[in-house]
Amino acid sequence: MSYFLTLALIVFINMNIWFLFAQFKRRGDVVDVAWGLGFPLVGWSAYLFTGEPSTQALLANILVTAWGLRLSTHIFLRNKDKEEDYRYKAWRQDWGKWYALRAYLQIFMLQGSLLFLIALPLILINQNPMGISALTILGALIWVFGYSFEVVSDYQLSEFIKDKKNKGKLMTSGLWAYSRHPNYFGEATLWWGIGVIALSAPSGWIGLFGPALITYLLVYVSVVPLLEKKMQNKPGFKKYAQKTPKFIPRITK
Repeated sequence: MSYFLTLALIVFINMNIWFLFAQFKRRGDVVDVAWGLGFPLVGWSAYLFTGEPSTQALLANILVTAWGLRLSTHIFLRNKDKEEDYRYKAWRQDWGKWYALRAYLQIFMLQGSLLFLIALPLILINQNPMGISALTILGALIWVFGYSFEVVSDYQLSEFIKDKKNKGKLMTSGLWAYSRHPNYFGEATLWWGIGVIALSAPSGWIGLFGPALITYLLVYVSVVPLLEKKMQNKPGFKKYAQKTPKFIPRITK
């Protein structure tokens, strides 16, 4: 069985397991936890599949694992002891008797497909064992910048939400004064770092499709548009939006 087909099958089986777990728990939002964990699964599976040690692949897998575990843990703790996320709850109501089938196809299988495509740079890095290069160092530095941006902005937001005095208010301080969605900017950036590392591999430019895809999804499809819609109902949003970029942070306040 080919390298890519084997990894695709691993993703498929993984998402099927998570779908069954979601049905048992009656919580579609467990797919958000599965999302972060899926990337390290792909990376280490690819690493073991090649059977040839690679310093560059080892580094890339460690970076992606650090991101994936933190993201999944963050989402798990955020959702713990709470009702199902409002998006999945709405789909459960809207889809009615067709919920299980549509959730399987439109949530779990779709996210599994996107996960595989976004992980392309990681897959290419593992397929082509190499040592550390200048592109590896540059990509790792970009990853560290993006990861730091995501972690810090997530922490700032969680601390803001914990304060009951901020209920119904917009988060506009810290990194949120430079971007309306700094955590997702950080997430997109760290994947561009993995994409740069992949440029060391033959035809590594193909791996840039991964970070391009996740950036497009975050900005135009899955996250930012939904959050912007919610934020518009909070006081002061218009003024905040006028002075703060939607995604890419400006250098000064």
